[in-house]
Amino acid sequence: MDLHVKGKNIPVTDALFEHAERKLAKLTRFLPPWDEPPIVELELSVERNPSIERNQVAEVTVRTKGPVLHVRESDRDMYLAIDHAVTKMQRQATRYRDRRRRHRLPHGQHPPMMVDEDMPTMVPAADDEPDPQLVRTKRFEMKPLSVDDAVMQFELVNHDFYVFRNADEDGAVSVIYRRRDGDLGLIAAG
Repeated sequence: MDLHVKGKNIPVTDALFEHAERKLAKLTRFLPPWDEPPIVELELSVERNPSIERNQVAEVTVRTKGPVLHVRESDRDMYLAIDHAVTKMQRQATRYRDRRRRHRLPHGQHPPMMVDEDMPTMVPAADDEPDPQLVRTKRFEMKPLSVDDAVMQFELVNHDFYVFRNADEDGAVSVIYRRRDGDLGLIAAG
């Protein structure tokens, strides 16, 4: 595992780095075996807003030969934020690994059991959550809009994102979304 730790508004002490390294080393058990070790990026930050109670933030990004896995967790204590992020990443990595495994198993065969060191009992390798199902499809006409007009439409519909044809980019499909900091982001197809 290739670990990169960086701090934003917080110095990364040796103790923090060692704690993160010890916790994140467990991730390799939950990921499928690859020829190349995964690249794990941990960004530690402190929210400066005094009204945010859980202001210690740990973001983990795992870049593998397959997908990129990402989690973000916050807590009052940075060590707890790291622990929560690693636990969430382990669930995500297990879910990914088991989906890959399920697609390769012969029909009727179940995935093997694994021993979790933190729990004294055997637990199924796959979580009990079913795979998400596509339950609705929407079709709509997209007229070319400028970015300013799309922002106005986005504010009117009050959704998490707004998909439109960007008149400024020769009709390419673009997406406007609200960022965590409250500002807007634009994803433009290239």
